[in-house]
Amino acid sequence: MEQTERVAIVTGGARGIGAAVARRLARNGVAVAALDRDGDGAAAVAADITSTGGAALAVHADVADETSVQSAVSRVVDKLGAPTILVNNAGVLRDNLLFKMSLDDWETVMSVHLRGSFLMTRAVQKHMVAARWGRVISLSSTSALGNRGQSNYATAKAGLQGLTKTLALELGKFGVTANAIAPGFIQTDMTRATAERLGIEFEEFIAASQAQIPVGRIGLPDDVAALAAFLASDEAGFISGQVIYVAGGPTD
Repeated sequence: MEQTERVAIVTGGARGIGAAVARRLARNGVAVAALDRDGDGAAAVAADITSTGGAALAVHADVADETSVQSAVSRVVDKLGAPTILVNNAGVLRDNLLFKMSLDDWETVMSVHLRGSFLMTRAVQKHMVAARWGRVISLSSTSALGNRGQSNYATAKAGLQGLTKTLALELGKFGVTANAIAPGFIQTDMTRATAERLGIEFEEFIAASQAQIPVGRIGLPDDVAALAAFLASDEAGFISGQVIYVAGGPTD
């Protein structure tokens, strides 16, 4: 297929922040592959984009599986063209206090967030290097600063910040930038799951969180998508190795 001007892969693109990022990039003229284990969800996002005149592809894949990642990236190259924008957004929660956390809880979170981002970035970077232009955007979290009941998630999100800074050092000479976005409270299915874990009604959870946010509202997926779209643009070419918090106020 004829190469479009820019091709992006958004992992975890079936819902929430990933879906919002995919739609925002598409509105900016980027061809987008929504990659997710939820193939039906990814297909719905891709269909929404194409229905409004954008170019999109749904890709069913597991970011933690090397063969699946390689096949997925090859499919994107065949259908859309070589990807030069990668948004590492795929993530899972397995929250629990340390003494209750199982090894599987720990390893599942590490596998999706860290192994997945490593495998995806390694598979896509060769296309960025060849193009002498690329953008790697990874989703961290304010939880990277520490969060009760999330020793696995906090560690994984902090690890993504280290990966981001290292990628910036290694890939910068090829015209590739790497940055991390660290959202605070964003209203998604994952934050709903956190409320359920805490035994709190979601509306009550939202109200309590909003009261602590200086701007006086909770975050939405589109708030994150707006920053991701900027970091993926030509205008952001001198921003690299940064962790940018999207939390409605200062962070520690």
